[in-house]
Amino acid sequence: MKNIRLFFIGLVLSAAAAAIAGTEEFKAQPAPTPADENSRDLFAYETVYTLDSDFYDDHGKFGHGDSLYNDFSYAHRFLITGKWYFRAGFEYERFDFGGTDNGLPDHLQTAHALLALEYVMHDHAGVGLEIDPGPYFENRITGDSVDIPWKVFVTFPLKKDKIFGVIGVGGALYQNPIVAPGGGLIWLFTDKLRLEGVVPKPALVYNPNDDWEFRILGDLFFESYRTDDVITPEKKLQVHNAVVQYSEERVGVQASYSGFKPFSVTLGAGYTIKRDFDFFRAAASAKLDPAPYVRLAIEAKF
Repeated sequence: MKNIRLFFIGLVLSAAAAAIAGTEEFKAQPAPTPADENSRDLFAYETVYTLDSDFYDDHGKFGHGDSLYNDFSYAHRFLITGKWYFRAGFEYERFDFGGTDNGLPDHLQTAHALLALEYVMHDHAGVGLEIDPGPYFENRITGDSVDIPWKVFVTFPLKKDKIFGVIGVGGALYQNPIVAPGGGLIWLFTDKLRLEGVVPKPALVYNPNDDWEFRILGDLFFESYRTDDVITPEKKLQVHNAVVQYSEERVGVQASYSGFKPFSVTLGAGYTIKRDFDFFRAAASAKLDPAPYVRLAIEAKF
């Protein structure tokens, strides 16, 4: 009641001041700027643990190992005009490998910038050009560990409000091949069910409500790193200061809950079909047999 009385007293005082000052000429006020539908700050953390399985190459097996992946990123969107944004941030990724001491890297890591020009609607980029420059290394950051991965993509309607096509391409200085295509189809079956058939992360997605999301998914990951000394029991796989392209292929399911605004929490599990250390310049590689994985991710958009 006290706040209400103060509110009305304020109205009376304002009216009295206006009467003393006299009436002023009416001036049209500009329309308020509509609220931005897109988040400006983007935070993400992800960890994936793949269980133990056997290493093998062209000559047979040599040990076993598991892997732990951690990824942290933060970026801010700067409005350019309309729905065009410049996104800038940073990302730290790291793989740790346990198991048999067979000469392969114990870990691979990168700390790089995130720089992108994007057209964003409802918090989703429909057109984008991104570069991620920085060192991609095992232990030592050197001049030749710096790479500049990049990607560009565009989304366009094939059937209004129903089917969309995505065309993309990406590459890097130390990638093999140096340029690779991507893309696919997005098909909205209903308001709750859609197919995101887009490589490298195709998925069938079900949203029963605004807070829950369920996915049956695939995930194709590959990234190149500069290694130190790699001395394995295989003579063909004894290299120094070499580039390795590490890749993982996964299939699985996951559930995400976004009721704790602005946070979203994801739990997932499935099978890592392949893990591959590809020293393509030395024409040598080492792979691991399939193994189960578990995944935890936390995202925030605000």
